Amino acid sequence: MKNYAAYASITRELVDVAMGRIPADLVIRGGRWICVQSGEIIPDTDIAVKGERIAYVGPDAGHTIGSQTQVIDAAGRYLCPGLLDGHMHVESGMLTVTEFVRAVIPHGTTGMFVDPHEIANVFGLNGVRLMVEEAALQPIHVWVQVPSCVPSAPGLETPGSNLGPEEVAEAMTWDGVIGLGEMMNFPGVIGSDERMHAEMAETRLRGKVTGGHYASPDLSLPFHGYAAGGPEDDHEGTRMEDAVARVRQGMKVMLRYGSAWHDVAEQVRAVTEAGLDPRHFILCTDDSHSATLVGEGHMNRALKHAIQQGLSPLTAIQMATINTAEHFGVSRDVGMIAPGRYADILLLSNLPQFTIDMVIAKGQVAVEEGRLQIEMPTYTYPDWATNSVHIPRELTAADFRLPVPAGIQARNGSVVTANVVGVIENQAPTRHLRIPVTCLNGEVHPNLEKDLAKLALIERHHNTGKVQVGLVHGFGFDVPCGIASTVAHDSHHMIVVGTDDENMAIAANRLASLGGGQIVVRQGEVIGQVALPIGGLISNERAEVVARKAATVLYGFRACGCQLNNPNMQLSLLALVVIPELRISDLGLVDVNQFTFIPVIEP
Repeated sequence: MKNYAAYASITRELVDVAMGRIPADLVIRGGRWICVQSGEIIPDTDIAVKGERIAYVGPDAGHTIGSQTQVIDAAGRYLCPGLLDGHMHVESGMLTVTEFVRAVIPHGTTGMFVDPHEIANVFGLNGVRLMVEEAALQPIHVWVQVPSCVPSAPGLETPGSNLGPEEVAEAMTWDGVIGLGEMMNFPGVIGSDERMHAEMAETRLRGKVTGGHYASPDLSLPFHGYAAGGPEDDHEGTRMEDAVARVRQGMKVMLRYGSAWHDVAEQVRAVTEAGLDPRHFILCTDDSHSATLVGEGHMNRALKHAIQQGLSPLTAIQMATINTAEHFGVSRDVGMIAPGRYADILLLSNLPQFTIDMVIAKGQVAVEEGRLQIEMPTYTYPDWATNSVHIPRELTAADFRLPVPAGIQARNGSVVTANVVGVIENQAPTRHLRIPVTCLNGEVHPNLEKDLAKLALIERHHNTGKVQVGLVHGFGFDVPCGIASTVAHDSHHMIVVGTDDENMAIAANRLASLGGGQIVVRQGEVIGQVALPIGGLISNERAEVVARKAATVLYGFRACGCQLNNPNMQLSLLALVVIPELRISDLGLVDVNQFTFIPVIEP
């Protein structure tokens, strides 16, 4: 808070309430205080609130009750700090900030640390500003991290926008900006790239936090070099040894449990089995599908999952509250139930199952018995934000051919080797597979028996219409189909997967006409679709409507034979050329271990 006189006025008022000189606005009586700062659960506790903040926590707040004070009888229920998501992308929910918040408040989320690098890759700093402006209107806390890697891998893809040290320095001056988003270009950090280190320097000079993203399993010198560069947390670990190594190097381990990335169970063993200090661990979601948010939950879902892995409820709650707040330097305001902090309080009737009866956010009863009790803000996106899919012509089946390169024997029936992207269910990394394939009419075709589909990327930012085609294994399709999406991290070109060139062309053309989104075509018929007109990433509809439409896409995957958990998110990462092992970009097939282009077909 920059207005010191105003803050002094608030603290004087909080003292006056605590001393009984003026009444509280809200008092909660007779709860069991989950005191994350001391690691205790304290019975028979009252909380007095004035305005947005807590004035008193103790055995009896009767002296703070006046004739106009709202009194809530906790009746022995647990009093829990509001949950904080330490790392996430609003765009992954296909929702605006407002609709994302509307969806997660009933699940107990009262604070989010968002990295808008998806919309930044489409619109640059203007896109980040849209997020910052909308975040400032919310009834919960939404802090924004400045995207660090736009594009994620210079030279390996055609970006829609660029952010560098100058843009980072400018955004660091904006209210609501908490630090630098995940430093995905780990080869740049390790190689002492001037631009990457300049962005981290700007962040450190501002006293803010640099997010990490070390996606390699190599924990030898490259990992040590990355840690020396300055990233202060990391959510890309998938193994217990990843968590141990990060904590030992002074990083906070972010345990990720979103819609498709399930990395808690293995890494939390560093606490439950290796005995590491849990205060260095933070729960986060990273990417949550709208259907997950509406139907299953958000941070409460991650927290319950962590408890199921053997953590005590109190330890798991610390990982979703005080650990996060202290890491980002905002524990004076959030992360615990204590005087001076925002009154972000959950009333729980069952602790192990984390059953939420009421959510209080910034001193207001925001949710009661699952129903929203507050008005959500209105934010209008400018017209330019809904015109971002630029494909200059109608695509045809011929655009999705995969011819055998000149110089390679391509007689009918001859066998060549294909470099194939291998999907790993519920994980962000892929496998680099080398699979023998048979040539037919000078081309390589999908093979349903081998679970081999085509994967294509269409440049959509600069109106070139360029199409890059490769192969992917792991979706399990069993019919002619084509599935297209403009959610294709991080460049967000149009990505298409399918088993039939004609169906792939239909999906791509239909999606371009919608202005972006996701679409499933099965045997020539559209069977699933969600339009995402804002940047090709975000819908302007209500969360439950988006969830329902997005669910048709998941249904469409299943109708085409795919049984993966959240396959649309698996598809969305196949163009992310900073996560090993193999990815596709608009410039070619990328070996991420070597950061080089390789051919799809070899002799």
